[in-house]
Amino acid sequence: MELAILLPIAAFIALAAGLAVVLRGTGRIVARTRELERFKSGVRDLAARVDASLAGAAVQIDAVRRRQIDPGEINETLAAATDAVERYTEEARTLRGPTKAEAIQADLVSELERAGRALEMVDHGAAILMTSHGPRELEAQTSIKRGYLNLVHAREAIARHALEVAELEADKRTRTSRWRRA
Repeated sequence: MELAILLPIAAFIALAAGLAVVLRGTGRIVARTRELERFKSGVRDLAARVDASLAGAAVQIDAVRRRQIDPGEINETLAAATDAVERYTEEARTLRGPTKAEAIQADLVSELERAGRALEMVDHGAAILMTSHGPRELEAQTSIKRGYLNLVHAREAIARHALEVAELEADKRTRTSRWRRA
């Protein structure tokens, strides 16, 4: 009689334990997928905002480079773009994703820092153009052109990284990312 009662209870406990293991593994997969999707969404959003912010600045810098507008006319644009790039860089540093996305996150930060240096270079060249003419004009033109090209290349690289993130797949392994283990 006791065996007839204990056997179904033992089978129920074994079934419940097996179900718990399966649900735990499924929960981990869902968590990794959610983490990756959150990272993808963050990178897409950041890349779109970076592109929108730097597109206007690039157009105005190119106009200065081609001497279509006065260098003093882009001071506000450069200040706003520099401020935006600094905020975007900090945001990119806080992006967290799966382990395989770490390189993309680091590259985003690097490209945003590159864009910041490019804006500083343009600002330097514009300041020289506004204050002096003659022998330093070539230095100013070179600074503006290099800054412009670096800004364009940084924008392109950030867009490329956004495409790379879109192609990432969720990790099917049972190990969680380093941020989840803490």
